[in-house]
Amino acid sequence: MNRLTLLVASTAAAGLALCASTPAGAAARPAGTAETVVSCGNSALQSGLSTRVCAEVTGTTVAFYGRVALAGPPSPGSPAPATRELVTTLSVGVVGGAAPETQVKPVLFTTTTLEVRGPVTTVACGSTVRGTFGVASYPWTARPVAHEVTIPC
Repeated sequence: MNRLTLLVASTAAAGLALCASTPAGAAARPAGTAETVVSCGNSALQSGLSTRVCAEVTGTTVAFYGRVALAGPPSPGSPAPATRELVTTLSVGVVGGAAPETQVKPVLFTTTTLEVRGPVTTVACGSTVRGTFGVASYPWTARPVAHEVTIPC
């Protein structure tokens, strides 16, 4: 092996060891302090727009929200897209539990990303919560996107 290869290999090994180590401050977190973790499902096209459903988990509290955005940037020199009336549907429920809670909300979409927030839910640790988000705009019907999160214990 030449010197450059040895240097790269040793640097990579040191970097991996550093990434795998636990920071000293991680164990010093005060009890009762819950960190908010945000995760999102895959995006999909609905009514010609990019949609995604996300979850914010803080302890055993879950808040789902849907995001609506342009599917891509407008072509240079083209006029701005017209404002569109959308009907959004956000459903949240515990998998295997009672029927999901559903919120239907009409919104106006322009060119900026829009968030549609749903109800905040508190569930038992270990539960899996599923959120779905659908967007309809005449003549297109909703094809909801879904995302599941499991609440850690």
